[in-house]
Amino acid sequence: MSISGATSALGALPLSSTTSSTNPTQNLKPSGNEGPSFGDRVNDAINNVAQAQNNAADAAKAYETGKTDDIASVMVEQQVASLGFQMTLQVRNKALSAYRDIMNMPV
Repeated sequence: MSISGATSALGALPLSSTTSSTNPTQNLKPSGNEGPSFGDRVNDAINNVAQAQNNAADAAKAYETGKTDDIASVMVEQQVASLGFQMTLQVRNKALSAYRDIMNMPV
């Protein structure tokens, strides 16, 4: 995109809000299709990590018993499971840190 194309695209954007309301939350209305809750998303993520760990264990067992000789796929499965677990652990650490910060706030 050229400079003139970028400036013309920016010129099409409104520079000020078109609402005349003094209360910005007044225009917020529930949409009716809220989607899954945070707890549902966390539960799904944990289930996905557990499934990845089970897949890695199954792939390792298949390699150890001689059912497959593809060590690369076994290592990929193990890395996927490891990364999923590390991500879950980091999310847990961040949530725990946020909880501690909130609990340490003066009232």
